[in-house]
Amino acid sequence: MIVLNYHDPRPLYAQLKERLRREILSGALQAGEQLPSVRELAASLAINPNTIRRAYLELETEGYVCTVQGKGSFVSALTEVKDTRREELLTRFSETAAELLRLGETPERLAELLKKEAQPCSR
Repeated sequence: MIVLNYHDPRPLYAQLKERLRREILSGALQAGEQLPSVRELAASLAINPNTIRRAYLELETEGYVCTVQGKGSFVSALTEVKDTRREELLTRFSETAAELLRLGETPERLAELLKKEAQPCSR
């Protein structure tokens, strides 16, 4: 079930996109699984259908979702996530790591955190 926070300063479409992305990455939504229709999700969340469309479109642009005209939106295989998204994430990772190092974190600590994230049972 998707829950949006109306007190969060982020737009609703961004919250929805992030929530769906997390569900895809965690495996809660599997490749090939159909997402709720725009109308259905808009009704259940009591928000404008254009908000849902925007979240779905951005996920499709990033490669997490594919849309089949007349059939709906489906979760893509993670191997289909666009290289541009991977590059964007790697850039953010580098910038974040550099900032943490400037703030006094050690490379060993950052490596430890990365190893922890790589363990399948750590999440």
